Amino acid sequence: MDSMLENLSKNEFISICVRDPRLQKEDLWHTHVDYDICLHTNSMCFRKKASCVRRRYSEFVWLRHCLEQNALIMQLPKLPPWNPFFSLKNREQVSQRMKGLQEFLEGVLHTPFLLSDSRLHLFLQSNLSITKIERCALGRTRYTVAEAIQRSNLDCITIEDKGSCDSDCESSSSSGLGQSVDSMMRDSPLPCFES
Repeated sequence: MDSMLENLSKNEFISICVRDPRLQKEDLWHTHVDYDICLHTNSMCFRKKASCVRRRYSEFVWLRHCLEQNALIMQLPKLPPWNPFFSLKNREQVSQRMKGLQEFLEGVLHTPFLLSDSRLHLFLQSNLSITKIERCALGRTRYTVAEAIQRSNLDCITIEDKGSCDSDCESSSSSGLGQSVDSMMRDSPLPCFES
């Protein structure tokens, strides 16, 4: 039995890619950059075998803090440092931040203990905001973690009534995503889905 489980885990893979930085305008004075996080896996730990969500740097900081609370004495991977002068026009800064975010996620995903955190799964495979991830992980929503992940790309289809839009649902179609400003990065795309 143990050898069967070992063979199964040897064949499992989890690949993660951070790409496509976009400048998002919140209003006249506030903007932020978010990134595509694409996950591809055959691991039994994940509900969906392929997913893609957008997250911003501050959400990565939140995730690391959450994982740190559960990890206690375990050393967590580092995030790239926050830079007050970060600019999408600076190709080197963009490339370094994406690389750092990807290395952070790779480190987290290769630590089996951390894979049990439902907030990590919601962060990687749902379109929920951080507030809604917290509520869902604590069981304070009408849907479970698994349901939130399954319906993340279903454009606000509720579990109870498939004909209405759930107020707790966020979808990429209603998120107001801005236009991609990474045209210079497209000339040298980052590889994705490598194991």
